[in-house]
Amino acid sequence: MMHPDTELRFINEKVGYGVVATKFIPEGTITWVQDDLDHVFYTSQVEKLHPKSAQMLEKYAFRNRFGDLVLCWDLAKYVNHSFNSNCFSTAYGFEIAVRDIQVGEELTDDYGYLNLDEVFEPFRENTSRTKVYPDDLVNYHKEWDGILQKSILKFEKVYQPLIDLVSEGIQLELQKILLGEKEMDSILNLYYQR
Repeated sequence: MMHPDTELRFINEKVGYGVVATKFIPEGTITWVQDDLDHVFYTSQVEKLHPKSAQMLEKYAFRNRFGDLVLCWDLAKYVNHSFNSNCFSTAYGFEIAVRDIQVGEELTDDYGYLNLDEVFEPFRENTSRTKVYPDDLVNYHKEWDGILQKSILKFEKVYQPLIDLVSEGIQLELQKILLGEKEMDSILNLYYQR
C-alpha cells in the first residue's frame, strides 16, 4: 500500500504517469508496504497467462527474492525509476523515503533492486549510470545499505501512517536496529539468484 499522502499524476510524455506527494513526506517515512491485497504470481501461474497479460504483468510487477512477480493493487505499480530515487526498498517488505519528499514531488525507486530480467534504459538523468542491469543489486548494495542505514535512524522521529501494516515481528526487529542491538539486514537480501 502506498503512503496515503500520494496521488497518481501525469508526469510527461516520456515517463507517463507517476506517484506524487500531496503532502510533505519526511525522510525515514514508510512510503510503501507490501500488503495482503498485493498479488503474488508464481512462475507456474505466469506461464499459464495469455501473452498480453504476461506482458502487462512484466511491465507493472516487480520480481521478489524468490523469483515471483508481485503486482501491487494500488498506485505503487506506477512508481517510476530514478537513479537519484527518493525511496528505497528494505529487506523488511516496505520502502522508506531516503530524503525529504516535497509536496508535488514524484516518488521514485531505483529499478536496480527490482530484479529486472533484462537491461532497462530509462529516461536520461545527469548520473554516471545510464542503464539498469539485472545484477545492479549485487553491484550497488553496499552503497544502498549506507543510504538506508542513515534514513532508518529517522524512522521513530516521523509519523508513520503505514506502520500498522508492518508485522509485529518486523516492528520488533526495527526496534532492535534503532537501539543498536542488531544491524539492519542488507538490501542484498532482495536479490533473486537466477
